[in-house]
Amino acid sequence: MGVVSEERFHSRLTFRNWEEGMLRTAGHAVLLLLLTNLTLLPLSARSPKQQPKVLRFEISFARELSHEPLDGRLLLMISTDGKTEPRLQFFGERTWRAQQIFGVDADALQPEQATLVDGSVLGFPMKSLDEIHSGDYFVQALLNRYTTFHRSDGHTVKLPRDEGEGQKWSRKPGNLYSEPVKVYIDPEAGGTIRVRMTRVVPPIEPPKDTQYVKHVRIKSDLLSTFWGEPVYLGAYVLLPEGWDSHPQAHFPLVIEHGHFTPDFELFRTEPPASDAKVEEREDQEYAYKFYQDWTSGRLGRVLLINIQNPTPYYDDSYAVNTANEGPYGDAITKELVPYVEKQFRGIGQSWARAIFGGSTGGWESLGEQIFYPDFFNGAWACCPDPVDFRAYQIVNLYSDHNAFWREGPWGSVPQPDDRDLDGRIDCTMEQVARLELVLGTHGRSTRDNNSWQAVFGPVGPDGYPKPIWDPMTGVIDHDVATYWRDHYDLRYILKRDWKTLGPKLVGKIHIVAGSRDTFYLDVAVRMLQKFLESTNDPYYAGYVKFGPHQPHGYSDDPHLPFELGSLLERQRVLPEAVEWMLKSAPAGADISSWRY
Repeated sequence: MGVVSEERFHSRLTFRNWEEGMLRTAGHAVLLLLLTNLTLLPLSARSPKQQPKVLRFEISFARELSHEPLDGRLLLMISTDGKTEPRLQFFGERTWRAQQIFGVDADALQPEQATLVDGSVLGFPMKSLDEIHSGDYFVQALLNRYTTFHRSDGHTVKLPRDEGEGQKWSRKPGNLYSEPVKVYIDPEAGGTIRVRMTRVVPPIEPPKDTQYVKHVRIKSDLLSTFWGEPVYLGAYVLLPEGWDSHPQAHFPLVIEHGHFTPDFELFRTEPPASDAKVEEREDQEYAYKFYQDWTSGRLGRVLLINIQNPTPYYDDSYAVNTANEGPYGDAITKELVPYVEKQFRGIGQSWARAIFGGSTGGWESLGEQIFYPDFFNGAWACCPDPVDFRAYQIVNLYSDHNAFWREGPWGSVPQPDDRDLDGRIDCTMEQVARLELVLGTHGRSTRDNNSWQAVFGPVGPDGYPKPIWDPMTGVIDHDVATYWRDHYDLRYILKRDWKTLGPKLVGKIHIVAGSRDTFYLDVAVRMLQKFLESTNDPYYAGYVKFGPHQPHGYSDDPHLPFELGSLLERQRVLPEAVEWMLKSAPAGADISSWRY
């Protein structure tokens, strides 16, 4: 602000006083006029209070789809894009680009019974139906059906059982949905729009075995006992070249952890199709390249498996024992892995087992190695989910009061959930939590935060996972956070138990992450790195590496474009794992029959 002379200052003050006086005089005159008019106006001439018009949807399902009442989460989708069905536009999208969705619990919903969606129903990205701008939209409804489980812990819960689709509610067999329709919506005009579900998602055809890929599915007695009904585990097993022509050979086993896939991916025995679309050609090229590397023997002759272990809370169990999901860790190590090793001539000894994966698979790889240190001989984790809950993405669950807002004495700013490489925020923690609440109450959204809540947290009094924070306000429950820390904070557990764990983990921990992880997961990795580099007696003797300016999914080759590097993760990890197995194999171990 510049310097003002005393004379000019008083001149301004005089004008301001005159101006304020005129405004007060004018205001008094207007008020007097209004009071006079109101006094003279007869009551019969006053306008009656108009009732606001209400916009609402009434959703039902046709009687021929089910004669029995159904439980589930009823979802109403409203889209501006008519190129595909609205239900196919929602899976995985949670940023500012997302289309609109609302959700309502359906308990014992009867055929032809209408469920109401109006302005009181929570939505995402807009919170209320009343906020929608008038215009033409494509509308579709879907019922994500729930199954009632009578668990061995005494709780009865209703949850979306996986039906072979990997917890993708838009494609889940047995889910009901309506045909998409184009409608004009005007919240100011109100009115009732009726949507009737007349279709059912069909069953999924199981994948077929090939020369190299075999499909395994076994009933888990451990998980079936916990859930009170049959539960199955699956695996896709990639056989090494020469497996059938070398019947005396026995092979190490390497688990590739990650999200549910319909079949073994990025493995193709033929060159890219001539008519492949541009976006498909690259994947086909690298899938064929992996086939060539695999069959040449350059990657080692091992059994490579993908585990299929979706739960009612997510497309993956995180491969550990949990209070809410049951003993998945024991089921994998005591039932599935021994079965695969017996069926496909695995060596069946701990020195000959390794694990790797990215994101969810990255946390699983570290988690399994830490919780089963004598069963596995090395973990290669890429961009793992939070390994230190002082950095749950960017929230400190132990010291922060609120997960949605960074709070000060006079103001607050929203906590980001993810970013692009330029630092722009794609969505906030509050938005992601609200989307998950729209998709399912009681932690039943089958999305990331609700999944972590089910894996890391205790069981609540109602039988569902006890929330780590209030889903509407973001206020953190620090008692729940303490449970998370003691049971699943990998950095905390390693530090707490290093005296006994350390000797079993020497040379087995390998982590790679981008320095600008999309979901801020690099922050927790740095915290874990700091502890690991401080270890002694023994020193951990592994590595933690960061890709400069690389996002989520970076897999340790800064000289390649990010997308290509992620397609070559197997070619990077498998030779390292084999080399470590040979180096650490005990005396008398079979290190020759599989190296033909």
